[in-house]
Amino acid sequence: MVISVTVSEVIRELEQLAPPALQESYDNAGIQCGEPSAVVTGVLITLDLTPEVVDEAIALGCNLVIAHHPVIFGSLKKITGATPTGRVLLKAIRHQITLYAAHTNLDNVTGGVNTMIARKLGLRHTRILQPLKGKLCKLVTFVPPGHLDRVREALWAAGAGHIGHYDQCSFNASGTGTFRGGEESRPFAGQPGVRHQEPEIRTETIFPVWKEEEIVAALLASHPYEEVAYDILSLANGWPTMGAGLTGELPQPLSETEFLALLKKTFAAPVIRHSPLLGKPVSRVALCGGAGSFLLREAITAGAHFFVTGDVKYHQFAEPDGKIVMADIGHYESEQFTKQLFLEFLTKKFPTFAVRLSEVNTNPVGYYL
Repeated sequence: MVISVTVSEVIRELEQLAPPALQESYDNAGIQCGEPSAVVTGVLITLDLTPEVVDEAIALGCNLVIAHHPVIFGSLKKITGATPTGRVLLKAIRHQITLYAAHTNLDNVTGGVNTMIARKLGLRHTRILQPLKGKLCKLVTFVPPGHLDRVREALWAAGAGHIGHYDQCSFNASGTGTFRGGEESRPFAGQPGVRHQEPEIRTETIFPVWKEEEIVAALLASHPYEEVAYDILSLANGWPTMGAGLTGELPQPLSETEFLALLKKTFAAPVIRHSPLLGKPVSRVALCGGAGSFLLREAITAGAHFFVTGDVKYHQFAEPDGKIVMADIGHYESEQFTKQLFLEFLTKKFPTFAVRLSEVNTNPVGYYL
């Protein structure tokens, strides 16, 4: 029996991997055009959405194209064939092809773009270079002791309680709650109109901000009280497993020229631009796929010997100031393995339909060698 899968079902899984709430404010991840209810006939994976990629999807019978880079950035006042963006959108709409992008939200997750780069370089003991802030909340609620396990299990199942490499995290303290129900109340304990004291456990746990609806629903469904008291607090904490860039350790130290040779081979980079070499061994590496020069200070603070990224401007090569070597391997080159990331994820989740890698080279930069 063939099981039909809709575009929205595929997107739902992708957004578990890369939640839209993690994208940067300037970004436009998500559906660029298309119909979420359409049944998927095939998926084509690309780094960039170009007219040639849409032609490839048409030829292969794929009605869902998943990209890293969105085709729409900022405001779009008209769609015509006069621009590449217009041609992409017109052709996709005409042929009922959905275009979807996971961009900075995929950059900001462990297991995303930067994890793929680290894997290719063999880095170990990786850590986020610039943890996200403002994306965590704390739930505080009060539960009768005999119901604590049920409530906590429900919250954890809904996505609460994760701190770094640990899960099912909570803090619990005993106390006494008081309440008095009105005439129409049906209290868990005590009588309407009479103030009641009840032993309670104050339990606290954290959760990602975008899971608030599921967390509250799980709390209300599992809690025995008719009216559930709870607080949701926004946290300023950095999130150690979510954010920009990574740092990690090479399996063994390399000379600077050996490491440059490793970069060139691994990323098939025609040329690598870099700041002045320092004549020091390389063991700790910081990296950021795409345009990551904004993380130079964090790379230095992390004690990295090399910072690998793309799109470095002329004057920025002076900013390492003898503290680190910054290497620009190219924007496309640094993110090329994102296609493999999508492929591995989707073939595991959806083995019933074809997932293909685009064979179109979408790198807009040419090299004269």
